[in-house]
Amino acid sequence: MNGGAGTPLEVRLKVGQARSSVTVRLSLLADLASLLTHKVDLDLLLRTACDRLATALDADRATIWLVDSERGDLVTRVALLPELPQLRQPLGRGIAGLVARDGQPLRVLDAANDARFDPSADRVTGYVTRDMLVAPIREPGQPVRGVVQLLNHRGDPFSSDDEAYLVALCSQLAKAIEQTTLRASERSERGVLLRGPFNHIVGRSPAMDEVYRRLRLSAETDASVLLTGETGTGKGLLARAIHDNSARSAAPFVIVDSTTLPAELVESELFGHERGAFTGADRRLPGKVEVAAGGTLFLDEIGELPAASQGKFLRFLQDGSFERLGGREPLRADVRLITATHRDLRGEVAAARFREDLWFRVKVVEIAVPPLRARGAEEIAILARHFLTKYAIRYRRSAPELAAGSLAALTAHRWPGNVRELEHWAESVVVLSPDGRLDDDLLPPSRGSLGSPEKTAAEPNHAVALPLGLSLDEVTRRYAERTLAAADGNKTLAAERLGVGRGTLARLLKARPRERP
Repeated sequence: MNGGAGTPLEVRLKVGQARSSVTVRLSLLADLASLLTHKVDLDLLLRTACDRLATALDADRATIWLVDSERGDLVTRVALLPELPQLRQPLGRGIAGLVARDGQPLRVLDAANDARFDPSADRVTGYVTRDMLVAPIREPGQPVRGVVQLLNHRGDPFSSDDEAYLVALCSQLAKAIEQTTLRASERSERGVLLRGPFNHIVGRSPAMDEVYRRLRLSAETDASVLLTGETGTGKGLLARAIHDNSARSAAPFVIVDSTTLPAELVESELFGHERGAFTGADRRLPGKVEVAAGGTLFLDEIGELPAASQGKFLRFLQDGSFERLGGREPLRADVRLITATHRDLRGEVAAARFREDLWFRVKVVEIAVPPLRARGAEEIAILARHFLTKYAIRYRRSAPELAAGSLAALTAHRWPGNVRELEHWAESVVVLSPDGRLDDDLLPPSRGSLGSPEKTAAEPNHAVALPLGLSLDEVTRRYAERTLAAADGNKTLAAERLGVGRGTLARLLKARPRERP
């Protein structure tokens, strides 16, 4: 499909490399800044940024080294998978290490005769370094985040003008990094935290390794992807990452949440309608399938798709054609489909609530996203610090510190709402701790399940009395009501505890028992 032309990110970053050096220098930062808002593969982003840097400064090679704030050394890659090795170097070793340690640019005109130069890499690779230009990635007055290293200027050695440009660019690059997942947890810390291989997706536990592997492979094709896992695990973020790293990344990414659609409006939402198709249809309206043409359609909670709509959606997947409601003209749309569900679709198929042929269509690639409790204590701590920092920046407050006791409480909690619940907790803590002090009463309980045995006599009793003879609809409605009461009226939290979306919760609460004949 890609025809050997390189990934979409590489293509976008390399466009214009044949232009003059001045033009390339001026466009470089704008190109990078526009991509840093996406959930792109960070290895690819840094690698292609190096290609552009080398072109802009007429260098033979360029390398971006980041300072790993946890290990205190330099690293050239951010991928965390075993099959993608990293290159590391201690601070203070070689020209790059000195620049990272001291925070001052260095221009080396004759590397072979410079005592500061470390030739070990040349010995291993066979590459011959003649001259170098290395500058720290840092904002004025702030710690060093990494270094940019340029090797072997084409022609004369690097000039003082080249050095001045690279220093200015590195200052802007430091600002850009603050907008990525690589930003430091505290601005006073040297370096960055390596939180995960994809921008804006935090997680590096072994439980996520297979998720990232399948995500990368899926992004290389147009195959349909089904993301499965509990509510709040981040399936939407992963869907966007697949799109942003695919050949369709410049085209629309259109989201349809099946839980929010009344059954009678599903087909109109997906395929659009003509004027007069139904009461209130006063104009032609394109559907989400049409809007997503050329890009990606993300159908969230596909398990909620009404049975009557599953057949029409399957027909669209089979031949790419559809009709607007009230229309007779067949239309076509080329879209890549990504779906997500918290339900066991295999069980839904067995219960005849979901079409088996549609299930086979949507799960060409299945990616099972693990719950937060399965990702380990270290992952919970990384995510908690990330969210505390995120909201501290947003609300201009100090990020609360996580002491050993606080971390123990976080890891003991079951997090039934998963990453989404953890993020909501972190935001609440920042709002309620203006001085940055995390009090014990703000920590989550040691058990996250409803009706936890640790309840004291003073706590309200949310037990549900269910007499025999009730219909299943009435039992479900009463349980949903009590779950909402236990969540103090918080519909998002109640939906997470029930393992459904907010739209499904609303329908459960409205359900009334059918009258018996």
